[in-house]
Amino acid sequence: MSKEKESEFKPYHHPAGGWGAANATAKVLMEQSVLVKGSRGLLAMNQPGGFKCPSCAFPDPDHRKTLEFCENGAKALAHEVTKARVTREFFAQHTVTELMERSDYWLEMQGRLTEPMRYDAATDKYVPVAWDDAFALIGKHLQALDSPHQAEFYTSGRTANETAFLYSIFVREFGTNNFPDCSNMCHEPTSRGLPPAIGIGKGTIVMSDFEHAEAIFVIGQNTGTNSPRMMTNLVEARKRGIPIVLINPMPERALIRFTEPQDILQMGTFGSTAISSEFVHVRIGGDLAIFKGMMRALFEAEERGEKVLDQDFIAEHTAGLEALRADVMSVSWADITRISGVSEEQIRRIAGIYAKSNATIICYGMGLTQHQEGSHLVQQVASLLLLKGNFGKKGAGIAPIRGHSNVQGDRTVGIDEKPTQAYLDRVRDVFGFEPPREHGHHVVEAVAAMEEGTAKVFFGMGGNFARAIPDTERSYEAMGRLNLTVNVTTKLNRGHLVHGKDALILPVVSRSEIIRTTKGEQFVTIEDAMSNVTPSRGVFEPVSPDVRPETEIICRVAMTTLPHSKTAWADYIEDYTLIRDRIAEVYPEIYTGFSEKMKDPHGFHLDIPPRRRVWKTPNGKANFIVMPGLEVNDVIEDPAMLRLATIRSHDQYNTTIYSNSDRYRGVYNNRLVIFMNKEDREDRGLENGAVIGLETYSEDGRRRYVDGLTILDYPMPRGAIAGYYPELNPLLPLDFYDEISGTPAAKAIPVKVVPSIASAAPIRIAG
Repeated sequence: MSKEKESEFKPYHHPAGGWGAANATAKVLMEQSVLVKGSRGLLAMNQPGGFKCPSCAFPDPDHRKTLEFCENGAKALAHEVTKARVTREFFAQHTVTELMERSDYWLEMQGRLTEPMRYDAATDKYVPVAWDDAFALIGKHLQALDSPHQAEFYTSGRTANETAFLYSIFVREFGTNNFPDCSNMCHEPTSRGLPPAIGIGKGTIVMSDFEHAEAIFVIGQNTGTNSPRMMTNLVEARKRGIPIVLINPMPERALIRFTEPQDILQMGTFGSTAISSEFVHVRIGGDLAIFKGMMRALFEAEERGEKVLDQDFIAEHTAGLEALRADVMSVSWADITRISGVSEEQIRRIAGIYAKSNATIICYGMGLTQHQEGSHLVQQVASLLLLKGNFGKKGAGIAPIRGHSNVQGDRTVGIDEKPTQAYLDRVRDVFGFEPPREHGHHVVEAVAAMEEGTAKVFFGMGGNFARAIPDTERSYEAMGRLNLTVNVTTKLNRGHLVHGKDALILPVVSRSEIIRTTKGEQFVTIEDAMSNVTPSRGVFEPVSPDVRPETEIICRVAMTTLPHSKTAWADYIEDYTLIRDRIAEVYPEIYTGFSEKMKDPHGFHLDIPPRRRVWKTPNGKANFIVMPGLEVNDVIEDPAMLRLATIRSHDQYNTTIYSNSDRYRGVYNNRLVIFMNKEDREDRGLENGAVIGLETYSEDGRRRYVDGLTILDYPMPRGAIAGYYPELNPLLPLDFYDEISGTPAAKAIPVKVVPSIASAAPIRIAG
């Protein structure tokens, strides 16, 4: 192990991107000993005929550059093609108990898994297991269940369309709709909140819309870290003089000033582009108040005789305007400014920007969705856009900026715990079995079933479920009660160490690696955040002869578990075109001619009816939906209460930690920090750099506490703090979530500062 480095807080004043990003890309390739191989892979990533980036879901541009990747995409690739290996010898040296003491970063740095492993309780170690024996063990456990509903089938957003589709068919033929999914923890409010408003749970823009937008709003999203390639679109918009309004509790470096790493002139002159024309420093939970303030300003302008609303669009395409108007006009400006933490003057100013624009895009991230009323918040964004007719025209629409590279595609092809009856009818007609009709479990419900003992088996198709879910201590205890845990994965993570009585780790071919079968080389498909479906074809040899493609693993589990199935599982292992043909049969409205369309390396766009001003809602209209009041989280009457937002560092992707630093926020070699407003700190009699504990307000009698956290002064709004995920997941109660979507409210956890009993290493605070 390398010598532990000194922790430091040193504010970052340079533009985001630029030489910092270029240096970080070169550094990670060298750290993983893949400078040549990684560079070759980057030339194929997000290019026609190559493979899709394994990290974020942001689309490829219409006109691609020679290098079409970002710093975080380079990190994801470098860690995927790393020379480091986790072999049987590694597992022989470490018990699971020992590995649990290691950091998430240390586990990530051990490298790629090379063969299937089974947990041996006698030695507390993972030991090698043959693939046939692994499949037999899974089949034995699933067949022994009293009910199919005693199994939980999780899906990560990296899972390709072909695998996700077959996974959904297998699980439904097995007899359940239990599909806890990674989207349950992030953009499920989009999937559940948008359909009543506009008829579909997806964004409505395509990449070219950025070129025609007259205003862009970015809400609750740290673009420079979570979707860095989107920065190119924002830079180009600012160069055209397009106003960009940012609404966020944290000022993010990339959204202040950015240097394009592929802009030779900017790089050579150390130049940069100012991104935001207006930064709205909202309090945590204050977004609804801002939206209603903007809408109130628009309604007031109409009352003065100004023509700011698109009355023709509203009359032809919408319903519910008067109820919305009555609700919005019932809230006072005093309450709007108090709850949002933003002045009436600024809210009116950004409403004026919106009113003047004839084509507006509103982008949002998990800062909007991870609240107790996340689904309703998304509906208010839709209402704001409907007032100006910002659907079905160039340069306008709603843009949820998704995370994982195929999290949206998985949902499209069947990973849904609440499937429609029409979809289930098509599955029955195409595959010849009767699928279960009752709704299954989302993530929170799945963990509750584990706690209650009604869930016996967990099957994880990728991801790091145990580390990603809320209420860490409680969730670990629940998962430890399972009879079997299975994790299909590329690398070791903590989710493999929180296991059932039996446990399997099944290593897979990665996104960048070649899939070969008896029918030749195969490719998979990915749907990005703007509903474009593209092929992804690996370019490297698999890391080991003992890894298997995800699709083969699902088919062989199905063949073992369902020996009398009439589904052609063996054929699907060999020929992925057959899978795409079945997808087209189950989804004829959007996937007709799927295999033929995939001959175009640029892919095709799925039909999004609102782009045609068609509304697949019960009344055939786009609906203004009223959300009474201004609060989006429980009100707690305690002046000591703070709202905690869990965030990702610049050097991580979801639960994957690439380093213990966060360059843009100026934190180095430490993740146990809390970003706090200076006045909030002083009110509590604390020094900058003081070590504290945080405790959650909760009513269930369970204490949720994290210790050893160092306070850092940061420009946060009063009453708001932030700290890193997943380290602060223990503070997020399992039952603190949006009732409509089931998404945990990770961006507004009510906490209070308590004395620390830990001996945390000091952080050197630079000027």
